[in-house]
Amino acid sequence: MKPNQLLKQYWNHDSFRSGQEQIIQSVLDKKDTLALLPTGGGKSICFQIPALMMDGICIVVSPLIALMKDQVQNLNSKNIKAIAIYSGMSHSEIDIALDNCIYGGIKFLYLSPERLQNEMFKQRLDKMNVNLIAVDEAHCISEWGYDFRPNYLKISDLKEVCNAPIIALTATATQKVIEDIQLKLEFKSNNVVSNSFFRKELSYIVIDTEDISTKLLQILKKVKGSSIVYCKTRKETKTTSHFLNQHGISAHFYHGGLKIEERDKIQKEWTQNHVRVMVATNAFGMGIDKPNVRSVIHQFIPQTIEAYFQEAGRAGREMAKQHIRYY
Repeated sequence: MKPNQLLKQYWNHDSFRSGQEQIIQSVLDKKDTLALLPTGGGKSICFQIPALMMDGICIVVSPLIALMKDQVQNLNSKNIKAIAIYSGMSHSEIDIALDNCIYGGIKFLYLSPERLQNEMFKQRLDKMNVNLIAVDEAHCISEWGYDFRPNYLKISDLKEVCNAPIIALTATATQKVIEDIQLKLEFKSNNVVSNSFFRKELSYIVIDTEDISTKLLQILKKVKGSSIVYCKTRKETKTTSHFLNQHGISAHFYHGGLKIEERDKIQKEWTQNHVRVMVATNAFGMGIDKPNVRSVIHQFIPQTIEAYFQEAGRAGREMAKQHIRYY
């Protein structure tokens, strides 16, 4: 089948977004490819469609368990065979999952970079017919690889076993990070396909105010729907969340200091619309694909413009009315 036929069959879209078709063709031409698309720009389709067009299995390296689970669930809902291996699974569960990747017709295997170094995985890898290696949120190679997740720097080891192209995908990368990603993934030649970060369905507003809490309340009462409020500190997430709840707007707070189980529970309640507002540090949001986020509000200036683009892009997934920023 052709790419546009698969797009219609599985995603019910008649045409690709800007940049997607070029990226897909680059992968089908067996070229290592770095895909730069804005948050909400449809990056996953850029590796899922070419992988579906080729025999074998696509290995997807992903940084977060929640992100893996979401994508696997989404693919399975389309009757596309996909699985994820992550911490908390038993030895037997992992063993069966890896066997299915060899014999069971699985098309997508989601793993963390740490799992790539697991001996059980290494022993099975050479038996898999790998057609593509996809590295999701590839900016993590530079942001995390040199610090607390060094296995990001070993992803290219897959090339020693798999004769498959690599596609790296991200919504945010400086020129230095772009070069670093291609270097660390050992691209055969530099190949970047990028699209504009402009999102016509989003509005950007800057408000100068000394009374942040009152202005936040005014905005959320005016702009209906789900929202993310970004705070600078963990303490601010808790106090802001408490303030919103006191004024009749349901909110949770989220930061990296919470236990994983608690973070998962909070995120699930927000995703399922049981809670309207997520008040969070920048630890929240990677891989979020919630369609009805109508506003993203910053109570501080993000450290980089790239971080701002990524966080802002979490609004408007269903052509939402507006994105709001203030400080």
